[in-house]
Amino acid sequence: MKKGGILHPQLNRLLAETGHTDLITICDRGFPVPMGVERIELALVPGLPTVVDVLKALDGEFIIDTIILAEEMAAASPERFRLLQEQFPHVHFKPVPHLEFKQISPDSRAVIRTGDETAYANIIVVSG
Repeated sequence: MKKGGILHPQLNRLLAETGHTDLITICDRGFPVPMGVERIELALVPGLPTVVDVLKALDGEFIIDTIILAEEMAAASPERFRLLQEQFPHVHFKPVPHLEFKQISPDSRAVIRTGDETAYANIIVVSG
């Protein structure tokens, strides 16, 4: 039995298999998960866990080079945008238009679905 850290077996396997520059999408509960991409379901109830909760857990065990996010997040959810920048100052942020974000997501090794309800909460983690 693991002592701590991430306990979810699918998530542990994903992190162990992910290489340099691979992509992992962490999304809200309404994000259209692309066909053919592995889906890791973490949504428990509306609002839990959040994208930030999952990102914190990944950051403790995983090298994050860049976070791709929709540029619309800054206007639609400024509190979330600030929170990400404050809690992850060591990570490079790459804002892209929401449409482009949806075009990049199918290249992810997996999509981790949360219960988040924040507008434009979705992010794509680029492995370091």
